[in-house]
Amino acid sequence: MTRSIQLDNVSKMFTLRYHRTFKEITVAMARGHQISHTFKAVDDVSFTVEQGEAIGLMGLNGSGKSTLLKMISGVMKPDEGTVLTRGRIAGLIATGAGFHPQLTGRDNLVLNAAILGMSEQELSRKFDEIVEFSGLEKKLETQVGYYSSGQSARLGFSVAIHVDSDIFLADEALAVGDKPFKRKCMQKMKEVRDSGRTIFYVSHAAASVKKMCSRVIVLEEGRLGFDGDVEEGIKYLHYDGDELDEEGDELDADEDTGDDV
Repeated sequence: MTRSIQLDNVSKMFTLRYHRTFKEITVAMARGHQISHTFKAVDDVSFTVEQGEAIGLMGLNGSGKSTLLKMISGVMKPDEGTVLTRGRIAGLIATGAGFHPQLTGRDNLVLNAAILGMSEQELSRKFDEIVEFSGLEKKLETQVGYYSSGQSARLGFSVAIHVDSDIFLADEALAVGDKPFKRKCMQKMKEVRDSGRTIFYVSHAAASVKKMCSRVIVLEEGRLGFDGDVEEGIKYLHYDGDELDEEGDELDADEDTGDDV
């Protein structure tokens, strides 16, 4: 099979600063207090993904899931190790990422499509389909600054899911949407998966991961804790007891997917 993603001993470090002003830093140093702390958000992670795999990326908040996806997408570079990907990457890794609040929904749609590598011809062909999927026809000429977080996510996801890509990344894309839109997104992602594209799906929702994914990767404080069978990965996280509503959807599914490092 064709290798889609390969990570070799990847680490990413951040520095947390406890003081902001020069005066605060000077006083803290004079008193012998610590003024900053460097930590690894992702710590020596290695794995390989074959083309067409659907990966559920799971872990507690702050475990490094979003940082890992940002390195795979190329938004961030690792401080150690290597990240190799094959083909075009699309997806939504932050609600409203790349949106300008003073531009209209139409303008931001065009801008995001260009950022994701969509040609003018491709956008022209898919424009109406993207707008219809988002359900924002009546707000297309409104500045995005007046959109709710859910509406921004809907527009961003709608653009990303319609890009002809080889790898699709979804982090917090479904976190703020209403239930009907979440169902629509899940159905569209299943179509993407079945078309042979590689999917990386960040979620706290065990039922969604079971439906969508063929493999689970679990991060624990930045390190690789588990990589393997979906059922075993969910048990590893103790998520197997999640309650379901009467329609089989998890209660508060994906509620916290955006609160990651």
